[in-house]
Order: sequence, then structure tokens, then C-alpha cells
Amino acid sequence: MSDFTSEFWHLYVAGLTLISIIACLVLLWVSGTTKVKAHSDNTTGHVWDEDLREMNNPLPKWWVYLFIITVVFGLLYGALYPMFGSMQGKLGWSSAGQYEVEKQRKLDAIAPLYAAFSEMEPEKLAGDPAAMAIGERLFMNYCAQCHGSDARGSRGFPNLTNNDWLWGGDPESIRTTITHGRMGVMPPMAAAVGTAEDVTNLAHYVLSLSGSPHDSVRATLGKPKYAACAACHGAEGLGNTALGAPNLTDNIWLHGWGVEAVTRAINEGITNVMPAQNHLLTEQQIHVLTAYVWGLSNRPKN
Repeated sequence: MSDFTSEFWHLYVAGLTLISIIACLVLLWVSGTTKVKAHSDNTTGHVWDEDLREMNNPLPKWWVYLFIITVVFGLLYGALYPMFGSMQGKLGWSSAGQYEVEKQRKLDAIAPLYAAFSEMEPEKLAGDPAAMAIGERLFMNYCAQCHGSDARGSRGFPNLTNNDWLWGGDPESIRTTITHGRMGVMPPMAAAVGTAEDVTNLAHYVLSLSGSPHDSVRATLGKPKYAACAACHGAEGLGNTALGAPNLTDNIWLHGWGVEAVTRAINEGITNVMPAQNHLLTEQQIHVLTAYVWGLSNRPKN
């Protein structure tokens, strides 16, 4: 990555830009001073389509002046704005700075709207139609890409409507998830379990915890191997919200169902990342979004 962030690329871009501008001036000068030997009728001897002849006329002055003005404008623009590599320009303008200014302007404009919701508890806020309309828009903009527009998720992306929570479904846990993000890691466990046969037996035992179709004989053989999983998923397979370890007894399969899917999870492990949203959303927006997400799987208290 350092190859793309070194000082060389700044100098490369700045130098290439400046050379291009100078090359335009050189091209203009050469074309204006080079003498072409012409015939007595002021043609160069080049003919196209039988009767189109190239005349030996100089470039129009208005075009030359416009060309020079364009080059001068480019140099002035490069001095004032960031055009030459990482040089900021005399005005100190940047697209990132402009974005922050416009973003803050919008936030200031909507601040009074969110102020009306800031003192309400999420459980009460989830019953406010105006707040939930805003929460739905926030969800569509920042959450639907992964969890779906109906919040029912897909493989690898949790369903937010079924009250099955990896990290806890109370408003404070949801707020923490939205604000700081989450990273759930299940390491590859095959080495701790034993042979490939042991892994398959364990997969059947895991399926048996939720009453899913399984081979009961294999499940019995795999039960002792579950000790390698109990530290995270619990002795009864009920999961652990402190670790983001799923409940294995509820027949909800985030990464696929069946012997093959469970075996793959044991052999290869799983890593799930929910990115933090606090750099995109304000505290007030997170408060409303928390109430909306909580309300997807809970009956609001009016």
C-alpha cells in the first residue's frame, strides 16, 4: 500500500500536469512559427476527395488568444486549487472540506427535528410515527444494503425482525452495535475437534440441538466433541451475546443450514463484520435508528 501513498506519486501527478500545460504552449509556438513551403496559390499540395485543398493560412488570432487564455487559466487554477498532486492551493479548498461544510449545514438544519426525539426512550420513540418515518429513511440509506429493505437479511447478514440477536436486542445493545460496529469471529475448530469423521459427527450433534434433521447415531458420537464449542456457545448451545456467539437451539442459521454448512463452519471458521456507523450518523440519528431497529421485532409501548 505504501507504493501508492509515497511522495513519488504526488511528484508524478504534479510533474505530469505541469509538463502537459507546457507542452500545449510549445505546440502552439511550434505551429505558429513553423514555415510551410506553399505553392503560388497558397496551398500546401495536400488534396483530399479530389478537390479539397489544404491552404497555408495562419491560425486565427482569436483561436490563438483563446488557447493562451485557457493555458493561463489552468496555471492560475492550479495555484488556487488542488491540481498539482497533493498541493492544496492558495485557497486551501478540498472536496472533503466542501463535503464537511455542506454536511454540517444539513445537520444544523435538521437538528431541531431530532431535538424533539432526543429525550424520548427508544421504546416510546418506536411508537412515534414521525420518528419511525425518519428511522425508516435512515435504515434504507445506511442499513438496507446488508440487511435488506425489509430488514430480513440474507445469508451472512442477520434478520432484524425475528428477535434473534447475536449481541443482544435491548436498545442499549443495539445502540452500541450501530455506533461502534461488531466483529464476530469463529475460529476454525477442526484441529480441536479431531478427525474429519469427528467433525461430521459434531455437525449432526449441533443440528440436533435445534431439532433439525440429523443422524441420531452420529449426533450421539459427536456430543463429546461439543466440548470444544461450549466455551462460546454454552453447554446447552444457547449462545453468548457477550461474544456474539449464536444460539444453536433456535433453528436460525445465519450462514446456511444442514450438515455441509455446519461442517464448513467448523472446518473453516467464520468472520462477520458490522461496520461502525458513528462516522456517518450523529448521536441523535443513531438514537432514532436504534428505536426503529428495536421496533422491528418488538411491540412498541404506547
